[in-house]
Amino acid sequence: MPKTSKVKKKIKKNKPKSSNKNNTKIVSKAKETNKGPIKISKTYIPKDTEKYMCEKHKVFFRMKLQEWKKELVKANNEALYNGSMDDNSISADIVDQASSYTDKNVEMKAINRQIKLISEIDKALLRIKDETYGYCLDTAEPIGLKRLMARPVAKYTIAAQEKHEKNEKVHADD
Repeated sequence: MPKTSKVKKKIKKNKPKSSNKNNTKIVSKAKETNKGPIKISKTYIPKDTEKYMCEKHKVFFRMKLQEWKKELVKANNEALYNGSMDDNSISADIVDQASSYTDKNVEMKAINRQIKLISEIDKALLRIKDETYGYCLDTAEPIGLKRLMARPVAKYTIAAQEKHEKNEKVHADD
């Protein structure tokens, strides 16, 4: 009997320690949730009546950008995987080879555009992190919710974007 009572004492000593650790974890998690990020529903849409770029807006656009990035990466991986599978089929016909080459060239250009878009998404996510997202990089004016809903990676207001495009056109003509 003394051996079983010692075992019980050891168990009792271990249980309070583990429960103390669990209690502290629960408390720390509760503190994190109070200070943690705001959760929004999947059907949430930013409204003009809310303060511009409030925490809800930031969370919404962060989620939207991350989901978009995930979709692009998945599509790129599938395109690259499927494209590499087609390399084994080499045709003897020159016209078929040229057509295949053209198709792959177009596909690679699309993938490159998507890679650039992923880079823009990453930059937008950084702007959310450093609290400059939603404001024009030139004028520091609000870009607007409608524009950000249509183009979440927008960096400029419509007027500033038009100015940049005109400058690019002028320099492209040189």
